[in-house]
Amino acid sequence: MLLAIDVGNTSTMMGLFDGAKLVRDWRIGTHSDGTSDEYGLRIVGLLRESGIERREVSAVVMASVVPRATSRLGESCTRYLGRSPLIVGPECGGVATEYVPPDAVGPDRLANAVGAGALYGWPAIVVDFGTTTTVDAVDAEGTYLGGAIAPGVEVSVQALYACAARLSWVEMEPPRRAIGRSTAESLRSGVIYGFAGQVDGLVRRFLAELGAEAHVIATGGQAGLIVPWTETVARVDEHLTLHGLRVIWERESRRGD
Repeated sequence: MLLAIDVGNTSTMMGLFDGAKLVRDWRIGTHSDGTSDEYGLRIVGLLRESGIERREVSAVVMASVVPRATSRLGESCTRYLGRSPLIVGPECGGVATEYVPPDAVGPDRLANAVGAGALYGWPAIVVDFGTTTTVDAVDAEGTYLGGAIAPGVEVSVQALYACAARLSWVEMEPPRRAIGRSTAESLRSGVIYGFAGQVDGLVRRFLAELGAEAHVIATGGQAGLIVPWTETVARVDEHLTLHGLRVIWERESRRGD
């Protein structure tokens, strides 16, 4: 089985694939100061809790935007699973890109582009709600064109609370109305409708520049909170990045044969 790992600034997603089928997935916190032993023991423990022996993992593929975690997770996979991971970069998976320079684009964004094409087809626009909110475009030929990067939902809310002394934390839930009748309602309206409007605005601009209709897919931890209030996002796929990593690994494996 293939273990796919997506290391983000805040959380790390891991998925175990049997062929194209995702049989198990986990989300853990990303700790850049964690040692390779800590990562290795955590991975082995998660596998064991799911009734999976480490020897059943035949390969590992990883995308990471946290360099320190990349090296330590790589060491842990080699030591505890006996598998050196394929580290995704711009040269992997046969992805053409117009990003300048090519190695500046996040590997998770490339994985999203590949996953979108494999599962839904191109052209595609992918909205990823993570530590940052990224919106990325892929043309009809499968070329990654680039995208937009904005502060993520959680980062923005935390900054708001840190800088505004009179605001207190409220549970983010669907707002009852756009015109909030209280501070809590106003915050919910501003965050949820505000981010939904931001996404819609960017997607519409992307569609205009693409000059064609496109599949619009959202992924990431906050997608479920924001997407229901958007007008342009057609579907949510919380495992899109993991599937993209799987496809990249499959392509690289065939290329190496």
